[in-house]
Amino acid sequence: MKDIVEIKDNIKIGLAGDKDLEGDIFIPPGGDEKRPAILIVHGGGWREGDRKQLRGYGILLAREGFLCLCTSYRLSTEDIWPAQIQDVNCAIRYLRANSEELGLDPNRIGITGNSAGGHLSLMAAVQDYDKNFEGEGGNNLVSSEVKAVCAIYPPAKIRKIENSDPIIDAYRMLMGEASQDEYDKASPLLLINKDFPPTMLIHGSSDSVVKLKDTTDLYQKLTEEEVPTELHIFSEEDHAFDSGKGYGRSVAELQHLFFKKYL
Repeated sequence: MKDIVEIKDNIKIGLAGDKDLEGDIFIPPGGDEKRPAILIVHGGGWREGDRKQLRGYGILLAREGFLCLCTSYRLSTEDIWPAQIQDVNCAIRYLRANSEELGLDPNRIGITGNSAGGHLSLMAAVQDYDKNFEGEGGNNLVSSEVKAVCAIYPPAKIRKIENSDPIIDAYRMLMGEASQDEYDKASPLLLINKDFPPTMLIHGSSDSVVKLKDTTDLYQKLTEEEVPTELHIFSEEDHAFDSGKGYGRSVAELQHLFFKKYL
């Protein structure tokens, strides 16, 4: 049927170190060309989860005309930072490099993610950062720039906690034995400037994993830099609230309206 989202699973989109980087593509109904695209990045504390986690968003947003790619990335159990942002940037470059084949506009690529995926989405949106974050995953002559970003309950600052247990401390497990400067370079809150793209932030007010303050600090910084920014706080909701019945559709609708405006 012409109104059904076409799904292509297990597509090779680049290299993640010495293995394939894979993604699932959600193609909107109709044969439109030059449509916008959204990269979707899963959460899981950088150390667990997979690209199937946000499959529902891929389907819901594709129904609204966005070509979506749910990407994988190396977890911190496989490799430490910056492997994760290298893989996300590689996925963005894949979309842009294959824009003609996929029927998308290479100048209309956005990114969204939950939790750790929200952090990676914000890092991908930073305009001027360590060039090592691009990695060598493929299509390296193509830009990894995004036009808009939605981050859902994202860690805004990667905190260095001395003498912590890496099994408990997701930040340390992500970063390894890194310096404070390296932690700062992985913290979107410290990297935002006036060139940051339009941003939407979503958070639950009772989040017990990533405190609401991470997002309100981001919002304050973005507004100070006069970056077009939306903030949506869901009252008395905990981390990963959008997995609850009805909430995922509500968040997808917010994403639809935001990306329709800015892509």
